[in-house]
Amino acid sequence: MKREGLVKVNCFLRKRGLSKLHMRILKAGLASVIALALSVIAAPAETPSSVFKVPTAGIVSVAHTLNAPSLNIEASATDSDLPRDDSSTARTESGPHKGFMGRVVKRLLDDQKGMYAAPFKRSNIKWDALFLAGTGSLLATDRRIETHVPHSNFTLAQRTSNAGLVVVAGSAGVVSLYGLKSDNAHAKEAGLLEVETLANTFLVYAPMQLIAGRARPDEGNGKGDFLSHHALNTSFPAGHAMFSFAMATVLAREYPRPWFRVVAYGAATVVALSRFRARDHWASDTFVGAGLGFAIGSHIFHAHCDSELSSSCHR
Repeated sequence: MKREGLVKVNCFLRKRGLSKLHMRILKAGLASVIALALSVIAAPAETPSSVFKVPTAGIVSVAHTLNAPSLNIEASATDSDLPRDDSSTARTESGPHKGFMGRVVKRLLDDQKGMYAAPFKRSNIKWDALFLAGTGSLLATDRRIETHVPHSNFTLAQRTSNAGLVVVAGSAGVVSLYGLKSDNAHAKEAGLLEVETLANTFLVYAPMQLIAGRARPDEGNGKGDFLSHHALNTSFPAGHAMFSFAMATVLAREYPRPWFRVVAYGAATVVALSRFRARDHWASDTFVGAGLGFAIGSHIFHAHCDSELSSSCHR
């Protein structure tokens, strides 16, 4: 039954025009959200059952043993003698689970709220202007730039992009596994923030893809028209660049050694440029994807990092 369900989901996605690549991105994004829900974000709230209770009967027994009638302690009903409130017990048992999921959802919503509010902060105005100016310039010159991109060696460019993605994602995976196996606090934080960054990146990427609906360079009339699709299989923004730079940014900030930053950002740049070289995206798609990935990774890191673990953390 499970296999039949997966087949039906894949068929549904293909009918909506999604390629295998974008189905993998969609599944990866959903998996990131699920993984974040299963990650330990905060210690579960203390429940009434966890409060230490001293039975009165035990105190009375000790008092009599010590021959101290002056304590004048009267025996009272023990917990086993008191009537049980089944509804209260049920609420206590289900409380931590509901509270945990509530914290996960609240954290994601807070992340999204913070990311959408960030561009309006006074300190970010200059970066907003540069980003919008760059995007506008590339949108105006996309077709002219595309005429200079060779129409050959597409397969090599795509393989190069995949290799760069393996380096970035593989590094994030190794750090996460190391944190789980060795109980290393720094690696654990890096792994959790990577998962959280991927989840938030997906929540930004998917709506933009559906709304923009831009045709790829080799699709339709070759002009990169917007609103030409109604699915995730669109050109704007560049997904590979967006996810790669998001992951690379968290790694580079968690481990701010110069050589590590060169490897992380270098691999992400290779991914972005190779996809552009393979004529999978316009120049503006690549620029916006890389910029958003960097911004999301930076926001998530600084929102949740521990200054005692990374020198790059400024909260």
